[in-house]
Amino acid sequence: MTDPVETQHDPVATRHGPGRILIAVYGVFALSATARAGVQIATKFHEAPIAFLLSALAAVIYCAATFALAKATKVSRRVATAAIVVELIGVLAIGAFSYAVPDDFPDSTVWSHFGQGYGFVPLVLPVLGLLWLRRTR
Repeated sequence: MTDPVETQHDPVATRHGPGRILIAVYGVFALSATARAGVQIATKFHEAPIAFLLSALAAVIYCAATFALAKATKVSRRVATAAIVVELIGVLAIGAFSYAVPDDFPDSTVWSHFGQGYGFVPLVLPVLGLLWLRRTR
């Protein structure tokens, strides 16, 4: 049986137990944000270039977090932490900005309105990610 203290220092711990669900959710968001940003940029970039580029940035951050959490090394934990912190700042800033200047967000993006179009999961996900990284530290 593994000692809980020993597991806490194991960088691979991020991809076990609830970490698998977290990685799966990040993977789904990486895929959906990438697809949505790609379609928005390809078909109506002229309508809201800043919003759609921010959507693409969100997709890149979700991809980075997914791969870093799944890789589960000491370096990838730092990458995951950085990506998730940027994600949290992004969803808070873009969420507030999309309410303050709604004309700049004529079409929903993954972080607009704090992720309302995605059931507010983009607002909760980075908090859960940071808590999981802290718990498996």
